[in-house]
Amino acid sequence: MSRLLEADAARAAAVAQHCAANRLMPVPPPELMLCGDGDFRAIGAEFLVHFVQLGGLAPHERVLDLGCGVGRMALPLTQYLGDLGHYDGVDIAAPCIDWCARAITPAYPNFRFAHLDIAHPLYNPPGTLAAERARLPFADGAFDFIALVSVLTHVDASTLDHQAREVARLLAPGGRCFATAFLLNAPSRAGIAAGTARPMFPNMPGAEVLHADAAAPLAAVAYDEDRFLAAFLAAGLRRLRPARYGGWSGRASDVFQDIAILERG
Repeated sequence: MSRLLEADAARAAAVAQHCAANRLMPVPPPELMLCGDGDFRAIGAEFLVHFVQLGGLAPHERVLDLGCGVGRMALPLTQYLGDLGHYDGVDIAAPCIDWCARAITPAYPNFRFAHLDIAHPLYNPPGTLAAERARLPFADGAFDFIALVSVLTHVDASTLDHQAREVARLLAPGGRCFATAFLLNAPSRAGIAAGTARPMFPNMPGAEVLHADAAAPLAAVAYDEDRFLAAFLAAGLRRLRPARYGGWSGRASDVFQDIAILERG
């Protein structure tokens, strides 16, 4: 690790500790917590450290948070990104975006939020835009770092491929994508077969895509790791380093979902 990255990592760790303990930091009302559980502040602080240590996020970079929800990642980033950095958060849940725009942007003008009316059977059923075709409202190469935290776990294969292409379009050369997923490989399939996976996916050896709930297929989606990577490779991204595998399948791990870091050359 370079001295510059070490300094950023140290700063991120200090910011994370401050954010996790800062009871003055705004927290959204419970009715806006649409997905995810656990301590709101602590999880956001944890991911800030992952963004820096695994994704190499620097304070001056341009960040896009796809599926930003109620600002769980945005709030700790307000304490990390410098004056030269900026953040855009987008989400399909309009009430979440409204809260972020009211609670965060007035104090941090370089943090902006936008609603995307993309249809999703669970999170935005009346949406007017098709997820597998929607073009994000940003210029090519506009970002250095794109986060998809617990987003690709709720999309079908055609949307995965489309979002990989959109990420590649929006990243500047050398930009990174930080994506979490349920990745199917030998150890995770073994966990599924043993019944230790949470969510409990069906044991279907060799399947490229698994759904935890047949009645609500997009509630939790797992992808074969090669199939997942192929979507990004086809879009022009490469895996920067091996994935950080999570504990969802029964592995011993300090993270829940698997973390993949993709880079645009």
